[in-house]
Amino acid sequence: MKAARKNRKGSPPKQTTLLQQLASMPDKLFNGGFRTQYGALCFRQLPEAGDVQVLLVTTRNTGRWVIPKGWPMKKKKPYEAAEIEAWEEAGVKGRARKKPVGRYTYLKWLDNGDVAPCVVDVFQVEVSDVVANFKERGQREVAWFSPEEAARRVREVELKSLLVEFQPKGK
Repeated sequence: MKAARKNRKGSPPKQTTLLQQLASMPDKLFNGGFRTQYGALCFRQLPEAGDVQVLLVTTRNTGRWVIPKGWPMKKKKPYEAAEIEAWEEAGVKGRARKKPVGRYTYLKWLDNGDVAPCVVDVFQVEVSDVVANFKERGQREVAWFSPEEAARRVREVELKSLLVEFQPKGK
């Protein structure tokens, strides 16, 4: 069975779905399972209309739109790791809810050319502060969108669903 071809930047072709990619590499499904990451669904409410906007960032390698996310961190709870990723990747601070609002799966193309299937637990983060100078500034684009527009821009189907259905929970 042929493996999915990668483009020049080491990422999968745009037209393949997660299932198509996994079908082309069955060893990835049965060799170590899925890895866990934590993501931040950062949002703000516009005071005049009460509309919600969500934040997306681009990936460093391929420029795809995604939410801030990363690997588990020692001595940090999952929601705390999501807050830190939001700060490092997008320059936003806020309070994350302790329980995830959902999860999605995707394939992470590693620097060594290998691929890791990942499950991302997504935590809602209400943004209270935005700064211009942050760790990954210049490496990513950061932008605010309506949930519907954000869903159109991301590639992962499960993340699209999370964004379209997003309603901030509690305070």
